[in-house]
Amino acid sequence: MAGKVYFSVTMSLDGFVAPDEVAVADVFSPEGQNDPRVQRWMSKWSELQAWIFPQRFFRENLQLGEGGEEGLDNDIARATYERTGASVMGKRMFDGGALAWPEEAPFHTPVFVVTHETRDPWERPGGTTFHFVNDGIEKALDQAREAAGERDVRIAGGGATILEYLNAGLIDEFTIALAPVLFGSGIRLFEGVDDDRVALEPVRAEPSPRTTHLTYTVRER
Repeated sequence: MAGKVYFSVTMSLDGFVAPDEVAVADVFSPEGQNDPRVQRWMSKWSELQAWIFPQRFFRENLQLGEGGEEGLDNDIARATYERTGASVMGKRMFDGGALAWPEEAPFHTPVFVVTHETRDPWERPGGTTFHFVNDGIEKALDQAREAAGERDVRIAGGGATILEYLNAGLIDEFTIALAPVLFGSGIRLFEGVDDDRVALEPVRAEPSPRTTHLTYTVRER
């Protein structure tokens, strides 16, 4: 039996999944570190993701050292990883991650990158291989489903890629870690959602001291 297709993201209380867009090259370049726009972006991003950074599983998976918090947030981070047999992401997320992830990328499963480029697979230590799919989101998902087997497929991001899959009716469920921060502007997760097609059913709400995890199933209206 095939697994589910889902996404799991952190969102600000006012609906943003990332600060105002800044070029990936600027964020990760030495010159960019002195740019006030980049500094502001990094500050807001760190505030948004503050719940995940201290978790033991996150630190282990990103090779950030021993120790870390345990509890609900850590359990959810670990369960998200364990349920995922393959991931799909957009090219912009891949470009940023390729600069930020350790050599042993934190997926340890196949990852399918939706792109317009033709490129050979990129195999990383630890079991992650990036496959580049240039014939649409459905083809990328088909390949991810096959690779995942009975496990789930995660649409990893970014926001535009998630929305494309959601509007195409290809998402079964999702979880949002609702962060207690306000951005005021940035990249909205549901900007342009097809509200004539997409309807939601609540599954559970799990509050922790750092965030609230909200899970919904998706159905056609």
